[in-house]
Amino acid sequence: MAWSIAEVARMSGVTSRTLRHYDEIGLLPPAGFGSNGHRYYEEAGLLRLQRILLMRELGLRLGEIRRVLDERTDPVSALREHHRRLREERDRLDTLVRTVERTIAELEEGKDDDMARINRPENLFEGLEHTAEEDAEVRERWPAAWEEARRSRETMSEADQEAWQREVTAQMVRLAEFMVAGTPADDPAVQAETDAHYRGVCRFWTPDAQAYRGLARTYVDDPRMRANFDRIADGLAAYQHDAMVAYAEARLS
Repeated sequence: MAWSIAEVARMSGVTSRTLRHYDEIGLLPPAGFGSNGHRYYEEAGLLRLQRILLMRELGLRLGEIRRVLDERTDPVSALREHHRRLREERDRLDTLVRTVERTIAELEEGKDDDMARINRPENLFEGLEHTAEEDAEVRERWPAAWEEARRSRETMSEADQEAWQREVTAQMVRLAEFMVAGTPADDPAVQAETDAHYRGVCRFWTPDAQAYRGLARTYVDDPRMRANFDRIADGLAAYQHDAMVAYAEARLS
């Protein structure tokens, strides 16, 4: 049985434009073309598209996905690996749910004291991940900067890395508070927080205005990176993006 590109788009939620792009880059060629010139796909193509979408959910970029698909010939083994990684992600999300629930409960118990009532501050960060996706994006788009960042990280102790990751989370929480309060992204207070973010990035590599805007774009374009922000507060990825763009235009251009 064969399905038209329109039918595959409807079933999968992937736009016809994206499916054509996947064909153009050799990621998902159609089974053939109809008399009207339209692409059509068979079962093998649907299974390949499922694997592509699974790997996108797991944070892989298109070049990495193509390499994985080209190297693996056994779809069952590949699906087992995807299943394992999805279970790991589910466990991480379960941990994150418990983290948020615990924080809500402790804050509700001590509304007058706010953060003073958090019994174990380190629990605020359980289940949160921030660096892997950003690192992959830097490596792909700015290889020289990625190498610089890699060397810088190698000099950090495990305790230093943990402290840095916690500060990244704390910055996200502070920015979310500005967003919820309705503070414009170019407000001086927000820009001061964005300056702290930029200086944190500069510990590993030093982006110019274009690169910093590009990094901001990945926060909203990459599904896993966007999810990391929006788990803190819905819409935070877009708000962070706007703050970084304003910073790049005002301070880096």
